[in-house]
Amino acid sequence: MTARSNRQKADQDPFEWLPSSPGALCRYGKEWTETKLRWGLAVDEAERDRLMDIAAGCGDTEVEFTPAA
Repeated sequence: MTARSNRQKADQDPFEWLPSSPGALCRYGKEWTETKLRWGLAVDEAERDRLMDIAAGCGDTEVEFTPAA
């Protein structure tokens, strides 16, 4: 991620912002989901729906996480 794209993203969730590179989309969705699960963070309906759409287009991407202690 470039500094410019990081500034554009700011604190937006996947419903509000997605990486412009199609090749980065699956990784972004996977890592976002893993982070939310690891830390037990809430997900609103729009964010969840967008993450499900991303996952549907990613084939057999497996989400793996270790819950935070």
